[in-house]
Amino acid sequence: MADATALARNIKLLVLDVDGVLTDGGLYYGDEGILMKRFSVQDGLGIKLAQAVGLEVGIITGLDQKPVERRITELGIKHYYAGHHRKLPLFEQMCEEVGVAPEEAAYMGDDWIDLAVMARAGLALCVPNAVPEVIEAADWMSSRKGGQGAVREAISFILEARGLKEQALQRWVD
Repeated sequence: MADATALARNIKLLVLDVDGVLTDGGLYYGDEGILMKRFSVQDGLGIKLAQAVGLEVGIITGLDQKPVERRITELGIKHYYAGHHRKLPLFEQMCEEVGVAPEEAAYMGDDWIDLAVMARAGLALCVPNAVPEVIEAADWMSSRKGGQGAVREAISFILEARGLKEQALQRWVD
């Protein structure tokens, strides 16, 4: 396993999975059959902090769901691919669109569908509730579970490694 802090110093793009990373991975259906998702506000603020200091954020998710699309829109995430199970080509396309090499991108996942991108990214991140193969493939693992602030923790880790954490903090303190 490589030194995650050294890898994080070069990260300019953070790409995230949704179910199990930005959410707890559950699918919630009401009596009317309406799908609901729970997102952490700490993750949302973390994404805004990252964007404010120039760290691009993108999403590649296997499911295409309206609640996720709404949250992505609220957060101002421009790079969003939904309904794709083969994520690697989209990751490479996103890197090209942003103008970064795959080595300058981090990816955070939790299941087998994420392994190909994790192997290609410069920094592979995961949540502690990930499947064992993903945990083994990760360079860094959050202490918080998916949907419970794991993304915020990953963003803080990357910003600290890049020397941008204080700059991000000052935007909210001043």
